[in-house]
Amino acid sequence: MDPSGGCPHAANARLLSQGAVAPVVLPGEVEGMAVLGHDALREFLAHPDVAKDAQHFAALQAGEIAEGWPLRTFATVQGMTTADGADHRRLRSLVSKAFTPRRVEELRPRIEALTASLLDGLDSASTAGDGVVDLRTHFALPLPMGVICELLGVDAAHHDRLHHLSNRIVATDIGPAEAMAANREMVEVLGAVAAARAEEPGDDLVSALIAAREADGDRLGPHELIGTLMLTIIAGHETTLNLITNAVRALCTHRDQLDLVRSGEASWADVVEETLRWDSPVSFFPFRYPTRDLTLDGTVIPKGTPVLAGYSAAGRDRKAHGPEADRFDITRDGGARHLSLGHGAHYCLGAPLARMESTAALSQLFARFPDLDLAVPDAELPRHASFVGNSVQALPVRLHG
Repeated sequence: MDPSGGCPHAANARLLSQGAVAPVVLPGEVEGMAVLGHDALREFLAHPDVAKDAQHFAALQAGEIAEGWPLRTFATVQGMTTADGADHRRLRSLVSKAFTPRRVEELRPRIEALTASLLDGLDSASTAGDGVVDLRTHFALPLPMGVICELLGVDAAHHDRLHHLSNRIVATDIGPAEAMAANREMVEVLGAVAAARAEEPGDDLVSALIAAREADGDRLGPHELIGTLMLTIIAGHETTLNLITNAVRALCTHRDQLDLVRSGEASWADVVEETLRWDSPVSFFPFRYPTRDLTLDGTVIPKGTPVLAGYSAAGRDRKAHGPEADRFDITRDGGARHLSLGHGAHYCLGAPLARMESTAALSQLFARFPDLDLAVPDAELPRHASFVGNSVQALPVRLHG
């Protein structure tokens, strides 16, 4: 795996041509596997003999993984994404109360108001300068970050720092010292957030998690609390940030598809689903571990192997999506047939919120700025320095064409 990230699609196509499952070498010469094919990934994500708990990560348990390994947090953070069975159900049930359909629908007015406010700021910035603004920094980022932090009860003063630290944690090209420092600081910031909410509880998720008890009186542990907050903040804004960014890029380079929405032949929801398939916000997500030697699509994945879920590859798998899988087409039959939000017990809890934020962002953005276009060619945009996240680092656009 290239730790510097980059556009994954050409490499994915080469791997898929050889099979649905591939051996990979992770940073630090750690041996792993990646599941790339749509059908194989769907089976793998819901397989009863596949675990998320790092007690099943053979190399980690053998002491072969360095403390500063850049992907270590994905394996060892305590929360929903590293729990199985009853532990996973307990943690998920505590968080899920904030993401019920009713609660998400209640957020709609706030999301639409925040979107409109951010667009006002974009307009002011473009008229004050050369007409070019970074849509990712000034719109695609603050919308999901603002919403998830408001849901959690995180003060706005922490937003920028939390985003920077999230970036460091999902990066795959950083050294051990930097990786450890980012994790330490993230724990410190979230510890301060939790302490503030414990002292002054509010109508927010952090306060609810602190107060939460199961029927048997089992309180959420302190490490689980911090781990849950870390995962919720990272997953709650990085993925939607990439989704909005990738959708705008796709529409600007496929104006015929934008015209279909404007004519009413397709919807903004169609744009979101096709973007999730065609340019998944997450490329390769760490980790799952077979609890026994597992044969998947004819390939044996040895017990205890760290496995990446190849969402960006599965989205363009021609065996699942046809010979034109590489084409961005919002009218595609079965357009919602993708795995970019997961599958099985670990299906993305925030999926309804991500969809709402993205459709609100895109509909208002192109209604306000119908001639919006990229300020530089898409191929020249700097990519994420990570094979986990899949997007660009900046999105310079001209709002008025």
